[in-house]
Amino acid sequence: MLQIVFDDKDLEELITTGYNRKYRKYTRNEKFMQALAIAYNYLRNAESTNDLRRISFLHYEQLSGTNGKSSIRVVNGMVERIIFREFDGGIRIVVLDLDDTHYGNKKWESSTIYGGAPRDDD
Repeated sequence: MLQIVFDDKDLEELITTGYNRKYRKYTRNEKFMQALAIAYNYLRNAESTNDLRRISFLHYEQLSGTNGKSSIRVVNGMVERIIFREFDGGIRIVVLDLDDTHYGNKKWESSTIYGGAPRDDD
């Protein structure tokens, strides 16, 4: 079983209690909160990061150029990922962040590119 240590106590509170002021926008999304609990349970019950690799919907990946950070996806179809750093050969994981910019925020980019209005291709 992986040892999980939270650097972000607000994230720990969100995951363990389902509520936190800093992450309030997530607590309103029931689908997200259920998926976050499931992703955390997979993290907690894994014997090694290889176990995470085998669970395809988590999309576990080691992030290049990030000094040893890895991530798993929280919800299929959303960009939020749990970002963490592995230590001791994958036995101890320090949860660093809940990130919604890993693949870029497509909604934000779209509204910025097209000035917030739908694009007219006609």
